Amino acid sequence: MNKTLKIILGPTAVGKTDYSIETALRYGSPVISCDSRQIYREMSVGTAVPSPEQLAAVKHYFIHSHTVTELYTAGKYELEALELINRLFAEGHDTLVMAGGSGFYVDALVNGLDDFPEADLNLRSQLTVRLHDEGVESLRQDLLKLDPESYHTIDIANGQRVVRALEVCLMTGRPFSSFKTSPKRKRDFEIEKIGLIRPRDVLYDRINRRVTQMIDDGLVEEVRSLTQYRSLSALKTVGYKEIFDWFDYLDGKVSTEGWGPTSPGDGPVTTLERAIELIQRNTRHYAKRQMSYWGRDKGIRWMEI
Repeated sequence: MNKTLKIILGPTAVGKTDYSIETALRYGSPVISCDSRQIYREMSVGTAVPSPEQLAAVKHYFIHSHTVTELYTAGKYELEALELINRLFAEGHDTLVMAGGSGFYVDALVNGLDDFPEADLNLRSQLTVRLHDEGVESLRQDLLKLDPESYHTIDIANGQRVVRALEVCLMTGRPFSSFKTSPKRKRDFEIEKIGLIRPRDVLYDRINRRVTQMIDDGLVEEVRSLTQYRSLSALKTVGYKEIFDWFDYLDGKVSTEGWGPTSPGDGPVTTLERAIELIQRNTRHYAKRQMSYWGRDKGIRWMEI
């Protein structure tokens, strides 16, 4: 009998956690998380990790498995997840269930990573200075000109990912997206991808309500507890960045002076209510980019829930 990995995909807040647990219980499988933020044990509320009840219902892997100070990559995930999957199959599982939140991590697991060029630390430093001085929007516009495909598929709310994509474009003279064309690596098991969708208005309402629930569950306190790690890539994440920006205003680090309705960007985050609005908006944008990313994959079987 062929061994099968069922990967449950879909935009944030669509309901992957519940569906993955139901599927795992049906097959006697654990749930293997494929989320680049839920792996961090210091981040819970803002990453929407499964609840204690959900974690108790079925064994989960790659939830709170690493510390936020660790430089964790899709390449590391590929190696660690493959080792786990092969071990679980060897132990007797015929079907395993994966909950896929991060498209790049899913691609790394399914197809293997492409041979991206080594980092140019000089260029990266220059781009990082620009990110700090000019803001991410300026770099986004450069990326849009050099590599429209990456602009529409990577998480452009994450300044570090925009920096990396631009770095590759400028260093090689090729679009960052052009490196995603290496032959797929063969895996020793079947892979079935199931994509979950909901009507857009329903999904957006779920996103808005989830953000409100995160605030009630202590997101502000969680972000405050992570202040010392703010410079780390993991904290450049929707839900954390906006709260940090609000803290900056409260601490007097930014001012509304000279900013008006016609000024570029979102402006200072002067209230918690404004931070919530931005988190909801940016999460909706992220969900849209997730669907664009997976929309190119003809191997996904989509189902409305």
